[in-house]
Amino acid sequence: MQKQRFIIVAILFLVAIAITILTTLPLQLGLDLRGGAQLTIQVQPNAEGVVVGADDTAAVKRVIENRINGLGVAEAITQLVGEDRILVQLPGVTDPEQAERVLGGTAQLEFRPQKPDTEQEFQERFGLRRQLEAELQVIRSGNNPEVTEAQIAELEGAIAELDEQILTLFEPVNLVGEYVTNAQPAPTQTGSSWQVFLNFNAEGGDLFAEITKSLAGTGRSVGIFLDDALLSAPTVGPEYAAQGIAGGNVTITGNFDLETASDLAIQIRGGSLPFPVAVVENRTVGATLGQDSIRRSIYAGIAGLILVLIFVAVYYRLPGVIADVALIIYTLLTLACYSLVGVTLTLPGIAGFILSIGMAVDANVLIFERTREEIYKGNTLYRSVESGFFNAFSSILDGNVTTVIACAALFFLGSGLVKGFALTLAIGVGVSMFTAITCSRTLMLLAVLSFPGVRQNPSLFAPNAPKASN
Repeated sequence: MQKQRFIIVAILFLVAIAITILTTLPLQLGLDLRGGAQLTIQVQPNAEGVVVGADDTAAVKRVIENRINGLGVAEAITQLVGEDRILVQLPGVTDPEQAERVLGGTAQLEFRPQKPDTEQEFQERFGLRRQLEAELQVIRSGNNPEVTEAQIAELEGAIAELDEQILTLFEPVNLVGEYVTNAQPAPTQTGSSWQVFLNFNAEGGDLFAEITKSLAGTGRSVGIFLDDALLSAPTVGPEYAAQGIAGGNVTITGNFDLETASDLAIQIRGGSLPFPVAVVENRTVGATLGQDSIRRSIYAGIAGLILVLIFVAVYYRLPGVIADVALIIYTLLTLACYSLVGVTLTLPGIAGFILSIGMAVDANVLIFERTREEIYKGNTLYRSVESGFFNAFSSILDGNVTTVIACAALFFLGSGLVKGFALTLAIGVGVSMFTAITCSRTLMLLAVLSFPGVRQNPSLFAPNAPKASN
């Protein structure tokens, strides 16, 4: 009895947390519910007819993601489609033509030597930029509803302004991305960190040698800019003062780990690609359609839930009423999990949620039927409830595990909206398992143990059941 009371207190605590989460972290809505723009970008062969490969498209995708950050769009989705196409979804974008202008240009990679007597100014502005960028990343990853889009736009504007100021501290020398032949991450000789190998063609190697010769040992850096935004600013050691870094093979070292080294290499490769890109489709999803879909989905969800609650209560009597309470708890916990995990809710996602409600009911139905069988055998209510849960548990577990396996396959092998459906269904199945074996079971045992009238009246659980002896 004490154990059941402790579990009830724990469940009430979880419900309170769930309500707090739902009131402070609103659910994120996807493109089909919020409206926005969807663009399909094709990476095209260059003037020499070089065929675009999957690696080239992946590098261009990284550049486009950087440009999306510049647009200030949250929860944007970029996906590779085939060998040469990139699908971009921009929820909330009301000016798709602006997005097309920003995303449709060829990336501009440029190497610039730092001007003399700018060391102090560069350090101050570069340090401030990194600080603002870190704040922006924290805000974007924090999912804090108190942070408005205006605050994010203000930070992005400040970063863009600093980029312009930093750009003026470097001298243009026409060493651009077309001279770069490759860039890739590699571990250092000690294996404790990572570095980036960069290769120029012959003409680019000569230009880079001249730049590094003039900068060697001065403390000034080589600015690597992509679309006029500073990617990296490595310095050149004094040992290169005589000839510079000649030969076209360059190693960029620093406090790189695998992720940051790969990120820099991908951005350099993306900026070095002479491939033009073209927006082959620009589709706008209206906000009206999104709001109408939300309204219809909410109506469908509420109607389905109410019908299920009525049927379960009428057909299964007292256990049905208890299952209704468990279903309401399940709904609150599941929606709170969606907010915590950062699920972007789309129409398929709502379908996954509603389907998981049905599975939660199915688990309770299995338990109630097993419990009725035990009652008709003449067992006491307490023993019938315990046996019902025990006998139904393996069936519930098997059904949920197979569903979760299917969800995992859809999530890791699928894409886009299919992933959303798989994620919402998997979370719902996990929570339904929890509520079935804790909420329903505990509430039923508490009713049986706490109320003699319930304990002596098995017909509340099963019609035409024999009277209990105690």
